[in-house]
Amino acid sequence: MSNYDNLQKVLKEIFEMDKADLDFGIYRIMNQKRDQVNEFIDKKLPKEIKDTLAQIQSKDSISLQAELDKMGKNLDDAGVARESSEKYLTLQQQITNAIDTNALEQEVFSHLANFFKRYYKDGDFISLRRYKKDVYAIPYEGEEVKLHWANADQYYIKTSEYLKNYAFKLSDGKKVHFQLKEASTEQNNNKTQGDVERRFAIFEELPVEVIEDELYINFTYETHKKTVKQDELSKTAFEVIEANIPSAFTLAFDKAPTEKNKNRTVLEKHLNDFISRNSFDYFIHKDLGGFLRRELDFYIKNEVLFIDDINTENPVYFTAQLSKIKALKTVASKIIAFLAQIEDFQKKLWLKKKFVISTNYCITLDRIPEKYYEEIFANKAQLAEWKTLYDVTLSGVEALQQEKFLVLDTKFFCEEFKDKLLEEFDNLDEETDGLLINSENFQALKIMEEKFNKEIAVSYIDPPYNAQSSEIAYKNNFKHSSWISLIENRVNFSKSLLKDDFVKIIAIDEVENFNLGKMLENIFTDCENSTLSIVHNPTGQQGSNFSFTHEFAHFIFPSGKNVIGLEDRELDNREAKPDVRPLRNVSSGKDHLRESAANCFYPIYVKDFEVVGFGEVSSNDFHPNSINIKRDDGIIEIYPIDPSNVESKWVFARDTVESIFNELTVKYDSKKDIYDIIRTKSKFRYKTLWNDKRYSANSWGSVILNNIIPNSPFKYPKSIYTVIDCVDAGLGNRDYGIVLDYFAGSGTTGHATIKLNREDQGKRKYILVEMGTYFNTVTKPRIQKVIYSDNWKNGKPQDTAGISQMFKYQVLESYEDALNNLQLGKSIPDGLFQFSETAQEDYLLHYMLDVETQDHLFNIGMFRNPFNYQLKVTENNELVPTKVDLVETFNYLIGMYVSRVQRIKDIKLIEGKTREGIKTLIIWRNLETTTHDEVAKVFRKLYDGVRSSEFDQIYINGDHHFDNIRSGEDTFKVKLIEETFFKKMFNISEL
Repeated sequence: MSNYDNLQKVLKEIFEMDKADLDFGIYRIMNQKRDQVNEFIDKKLPKEIKDTLAQIQSKDSISLQAELDKMGKNLDDAGVARESSEKYLTLQQQITNAIDTNALEQEVFSHLANFFKRYYKDGDFISLRRYKKDVYAIPYEGEEVKLHWANADQYYIKTSEYLKNYAFKLSDGKKVHFQLKEASTEQNNNKTQGDVERRFAIFEELPVEVIEDELYINFTYETHKKTVKQDELSKTAFEVIEANIPSAFTLAFDKAPTEKNKNRTVLEKHLNDFISRNSFDYFIHKDLGGFLRRELDFYIKNEVLFIDDINTENPVYFTAQLSKIKALKTVASKIIAFLAQIEDFQKKLWLKKKFVISTNYCITLDRIPEKYYEEIFANKAQLAEWKTLYDVTLSGVEALQQEKFLVLDTKFFCEEFKDKLLEEFDNLDEETDGLLINSENFQALKIMEEKFNKEIAVSYIDPPYNAQSSEIAYKNNFKHSSWISLIENRVNFSKSLLKDDFVKIIAIDEVENFNLGKMLENIFTDCENSTLSIVHNPTGQQGSNFSFTHEFAHFIFPSGKNVIGLEDRELDNREAKPDVRPLRNVSSGKDHLRESAANCFYPIYVKDFEVVGFGEVSSNDFHPNSINIKRDDGIIEIYPIDPSNVESKWVFARDTVESIFNELTVKYDSKKDIYDIIRTKSKFRYKTLWNDKRYSANSWGSVILNNIIPNSPFKYPKSIYTVIDCVDAGLGNRDYGIVLDYFAGSGTTGHATIKLNREDQGKRKYILVEMGTYFNTVTKPRIQKVIYSDNWKNGKPQDTAGISQMFKYQVLESYEDALNNLQLGKSIPDGLFQFSETAQEDYLLHYMLDVETQDHLFNIGMFRNPFNYQLKVTENNELVPTKVDLVETFNYLIGMYVSRVQRIKDIKLIEGKTREGIKTLIIWRNLETTTHDEVAKVFRKLYDGVRSSEFDQIYINGDHHFDNIRSGEDTFKVKLIEETFFKKMFNISEL
């Protein structure tokens, strides 16, 4: 293979030209640009190199060759041997010293191939800066300790959902699943070593099985020698499946052709997608162009330009080397520009705030007016869910009045019902106790950015530990660096949501504890990081050398602030009990005597066995005869005098004792007829070792969850009391504040927050983010259930002691959905052919993707009927047209706290305040069915001159004449929804 052929192969792999059969994500887009990319690789780049190198073939060297040829002919005609002519030999040597441009060309091809392939593998550029062979350089800026990982300048974008939950439907509706069996992990959590890497292969012991009329095809994901190619294993898998598939599922072999493979089947398509999605594209580079340009300079200085090349005795050769470098840099820069355009475009979509796909509410019946009960009782889907969740069967409408804590789910009702119901709330967001978001957590944090900036009091997360039982999806050889990028991206971004006196809590075990600690030091530079050990598994988990009984919790909070709450030992199920002892100092030695602290000697007043006050510090010449002095008014003065009648002291001085007033009780010794003061201290600083039995993940985690949700897929949920204590400590024992968990899992954090509110009637709020398919089978049902009752067994409530609640739950567009919905415009914009080749090339390298997706990404048409805009959303790995909630999306984009929602026909009005306190009205209308006059009429009907003057700004979609309907003291500013929508959705500063 020539150097040029090798370069072509490398570039076509990097530009995804070798993945023509993949029709999802960025591959679909690149396949549409196949002709332009191939022309760039096959024609434009070689020409660029030739043109640059040709410049060194000067007119002088051409004329020298002509002169030599003429001289040679003359010598031949004269019968003189050419070798005997000194003049001929001198001229010949001059030409020999000139450079062969073909050799230089091959060198440039070789350098380009070597440079680009060293950073690229399976869809990702890995930032490994080579210093020399097997030695790498890392950025260092003089830090005392430096944490660096291979993917530090990349976004981790992979989720394990495709690995764990890949399913699709055949044309007859039958469902097919791909699942992993006996998926191994590297021993001792080390990266894949030597000449082996993980590959997908068919599970030959049981390749297929039918469970409840659904086909399961079983794979392994284990290490194989690198010589065993994935394509070979995929071919074998297809053959085994073909030989074993039941006849009921033969539609899996229906044709799903591509231009390249006309005979491709549905099964082959999904098998290829399944393997590809779990092998490629784990990262998006934050600045690929900058990285590759820096690396190119480094490469040229270290591997192209050598000291010996600076040969002053042969200036022609030196000029040739410079030309080689110029050609290399010119062409490489163009490749880099093209690659950066593709990567930056993906980054743009990754960072784009995603659409809210759907919004619904779960509301206890006590908050719903009884006028809705008849319609509720008539809804069979709602009644069926109540039977499933709560084992409740209702006899009639009147039974709803006795079941105040049944949780209504608006998803079972029409939009008209939902709109009417939400109109009943005068302060909707304030009255909403929780928010559940079904989304990849980075995208959820992005959409929350404006609304919840500096609003989160406590963030508790329990991310995947990356141990053998909880590995994240990771690229071969990058297990730990992938994990650090996953956590760093999300923790770092969530910083903007935290209040100034925040507490962030992260649970982790020994596998990544060290990496997490160093990462947190980098992110939270002005904070303390207190790491607690929590004994969650007292029986121990067997390891190679030790049996692990504990994990860790990192508490991060601002330095110098007293923000952590106290442990309350009065709770019944704590092993640690209150400290009960006399208030009098009972220590030995002189330190307990009155003379050691005069301000600690004063009377405490008691009446009817209760402390009623405190006297002033006694004068030095006053010496009571007894511990008790009984006064005529019934008050008893109690002094700190010990049983030997020695004057002692109270352990609190007079100026501080009132701070513990509630901890003081009176003790009466009837035999001696003596009253004394006892202090019962129940509030203590939390210790850094939590070993109470209430933290057992089995007894108070798994058992509790399985009683609520039988056969839960979660094997190791946290103890409810671990999370309760973390939340309570993080809130500083306050009964209010927003608690965020963006690795929500089974929903323990939401459960803990509700349990705390149930105990003290608090107003704490919870936000849970979870992307797993179990959001609808575990996370959300758990919250619905614990609202109805706090006591469950075998999935059934043991009482109906519910709590009044309302929570909102939403589904967000995914990054994959954003890619899959992309529609490219004209491949060559009008008028581009009128420009020079240079301008056309500049368009291809820098602007093509942005320009050709502009009409889709900035689709003004969606606002004509905002209640019916649709996107294709992935369900069972098929794209399904689904309505999008533009109203809720915009509320997030401007940081809107909604007070009221009203809908009149095709006009929807949202009242509230932005996070900054700007009083705002948003008017949404279907432009196809409403006129400006109708909108104006509704506005004036709802908002007379007095009420309308309260608004600082009004947003409205579409062309309008709203400025003309101001009256009285109206000063509101009218703004177009469309303009603000796109500006807020794409944060240009991040791009």
